Amino acid sequence: MLTHRQLRYFVEIVDAGSFSLAAERLFIAQSALSRQVREMERELEVLLLERDARHLEMTPAGRSLYADARRILAALEDAAANVANAQRGTEGTLQLLHSSSVPLHEPVLGMLRQHAEQYPGVVVEVSLASSEHQALDVHEGRADVGLARSPILRRYGSLNYATLYKEPLMVAVPPGHTLSSRRCVAVAELSQELFVSVPHLERGGLSHRVAELCRVAGFQPIPATVRSRKWSQLALVQGGFGIAIVPESMGRLAPEGVCLLPLEGTDCTTQVLAVWRRDAPVLAQRFAEALIAALGGLSRPPDL
Repeated sequence: MLTHRQLRYFVEIVDAGSFSLAAERLFIAQSALSRQVREMERELEVLLLERDARHLEMTPAGRSLYADARRILAALEDAAANVANAQRGTEGTLQLLHSSSVPLHEPVLGMLRQHAEQYPGVVVEVSLASSEHQALDVHEGRADVGLARSPILRRYGSLNYATLYKEPLMVAVPPGHTLSSRRCVAVAELSQELFVSVPHLERGGLSHRVAELCRVAGFQPIPATVRSRKWSQLALVQGGFGIAIVPESMGRLAPEGVCLLPLEGTDCTTQVLAVWRRDAPVLAQRFAEALIAALGGLSRPPDL
């Protein structure tokens, strides 16, 4: 089997046009270079170079090997560079997950823009996943970083969890709803309303947080006949199917006519977490650190 060194020697001989000049460039004895070519020809059982005292010419087999050798050597150089860049976290692909209740609004978008400018060789692929599924996907290596709503019920020892910010919860009501003229609403006042996104204590993220608030207020949410746990719940509110409790950042993206009302009580808030593996590559570690630097410790997103 041919070695990397033999391929490099062969390409250098052809490019130099002579054994003597190639030997000088490679800083090896000409006899050693000739010996390497003879070993290659024995291994391949073909003649690669026709040579005499003043002339060097590739055979058809030599031309074929020369073309392949240049491609192989270039690929090996690229592979080495990619490994180095991956180690430094300057190139590669990062899989970012976010829940439908964590919209990519400012300052998340601002952080993504800054990261793209600083690391143009890093591609960030963004996908939707529930908070609980994010933790599992990151734990099992299918994703690198998650933007999830607290709480995550099943936690993995392999993961880091960092609180980025908290924000108020709002109730979204349809146009013309009897509550739409109010300045704020207590959670207990929603006990007879239909919920287009039915919260559950068995689920993590926003669903658990809203179910917890309803439980403390003394009622079980009544499910609407048409419902959704995704972005479409706000369209259902607009269509008059019921109400939804959503984070303020999500509510700001509601369709026209939906009325957003603050919930009474200082505990009517929700937290956003960053999730990533403890042994994540530099690329993911640096991205998570950038998220924390941009968002960590905020009481709410600064654009709200």
